[in-house]
Amino acid sequence: MFSRVSALLGLMALCIYLFVTAPPPLEDGGQVTSSATVSIAKAFTVLAVENDGARKIWTDEIVGAGQKVGLRFDEHWADEGMEAGPLPALFLAETARQIQRISTDLTLSLGSDAPIVPKHLFRGPQATAFATLRATGAPQFFEDADLGRQVAMFPDLASAAACVTCHNAHEDSPRHDWVLGEIMGATTWTYPRASVSLAEILELAKVYRAGTRRAYERYLERAGSFEVPPEIGDRWPRDGERVLPSADEFMRAVEGAVSSRTVEALFEAARAR
Repeated sequence: MFSRVSALLGLMALCIYLFVTAPPPLEDGGQVTSSATVSIAKAFTVLAVENDGARKIWTDEIVGAGQKVGLRFDEHWADEGMEAGPLPALFLAETARQIQRISTDLTLSLGSDAPIVPKHLFRGPQATAFATLRATGAPQFFEDADLGRQVAMFPDLASAAACVTCHNAHEDSPRHDWVLGEIMGATTWTYPRASVSLAEILELAKVYRAGTRRAYERYLERAGSFEVPPEIGDRWPRDGERVLPSADEFMRAVEGAVSSRTVEALFEAARAR
């Protein structure tokens, strides 16, 4: 009982460290410590909460609302001269790329059993796990011996009509009968160790948030090069104008949307020790 209480008190301090004092990302050298050790599945669950919140804000508040005021989003958004931003799946891919630039231990990807891009097809143990995920709707946690890494797969739902329309209309899509709410694929995380400390979970959350911020900043850089660049500040496309929130404003919205759920997941991890 004493060790559990101690872990919870330590976690409270760590949560304040991450969510109140808001320190710089890992590369600035800040470290927190806690000896409480939990399954990596708990860390993956925290990261899934963070990712779900960020993707929803990107999909609804930037892509969905942005299209209504004349902003474009396209699979070729990164091509030279293209005046567009990344579609939701590609924003995740850019976030994953930025995460890899910060930490080589943590990886994030999006795959499917019917992807538009063949390299995103699940194979081996991940294909087997995804078949179970599709049948049950439950996240899958396992060790991939081929990779030598721990893996978590979370359902990726067709949560917006634009996702369904895009996949059904795409000439390279192996399926053209997707429906709203269907499991289209899985958000997949990997990490080299089976257990982590509570402090390490918070560090991984910091890595994820730093990657998300960098991905959004890259979009803002692209938007700034448009022939008629949108105004960037504290307003959002939902205000009915061709504007974009700054990186600070975007991340405040993400953190406001996910922090309470992240803290809840962290406390659940501490209680489960």
